[in-house]
Amino acid sequence: MICYLNGEFLPLAEAKIPVLDRGLIFGDGVYEVIPVYDRTPLRLDGHLARLQRSLDALRIRNPNTAARWTELIGELIAKHETADQSVYVHVTRGVAKRDHAFPKDLAPTVFMMSNPLSTPSVEQVERGVAAVTGTDNRWFRCDIKSTALLANVLLRQLAIDAGAAETVLLRDGFLTEGSAANIFVVKDGIIRMPPKSHLILPGITYDFIVELASGAGLQCEASDVSESELRAADELWLTSATREVLAITTLDGRPVGKGVPGPMFRRIHALYQAHKRPKKG
Repeated sequence: MICYLNGEFLPLAEAKIPVLDRGLIFGDGVYEVIPVYDRTPLRLDGHLARLQRSLDALRIRNPNTAARWTELIGELIAKHETADQSVYVHVTRGVAKRDHAFPKDLAPTVFMMSNPLSTPSVEQVERGVAAVTGTDNRWFRCDIKSTALLANVLLRQLAIDAGAAETVLLRDGFLTEGSAANIFVVKDGIIRMPPKSHLILPGITYDFIVELASGAGLQCEASDVSESELRAADELWLTSATREVLAITTLDGRPVGKGVPGPMFRRIHALYQAHKRPKKG
């Protein structure tokens, strides 16, 4: 596997960073995961814009222009055999002595790698997946796609320990998102999702789903979703760059709606599959 590190493409096994990189010491960095279909990144402009917002929030200098990022990501994709890939982009503040205060004018560390894109199985799409709920105990800047993901790791492990696919997070009695996904709620034919704020990651797939639904004439509503509304949903979905859109059919061991992927999910999933790949010709 070939990766990119600070201006050089090289085998992943040979990539090394100094132990004083602030990404290692403090989790002082940001990242993006970009799905690639037929060697074409999906919604790359959105991912690069979010990368810029995350860097700005942490006061890390963006080492590349959008055009240069596009070029580098294209080169990385071309160095791998599979047509469908998952590109990971990682930028830290750089290397400095260990001190909470960060020095000015550090050279950011830039790392990228690509893996074959593993999308949901046919069984997951047809049967849906299980989820559990958990208390959202993360920090108050969840809108920053930070590499400091320990809370997310522990919350995701709650789902793994329960044999589930995702942990649905609740803060002060209201839905925020999943440990590694955005969450959509369907009730009486209306698609609802928590509004963008500092408490959720502004998902690129979140935006894609809203655009697909709105373009198909389906009603979408960004509004607070209470725990009781979450548990009374006709359908629940999770969305992310690599898991696309999946129906949650059981929550905390209880069926969601009829306990099978619903008609609204079927429609959105079909639209996603129809629009995720670059148009030919």
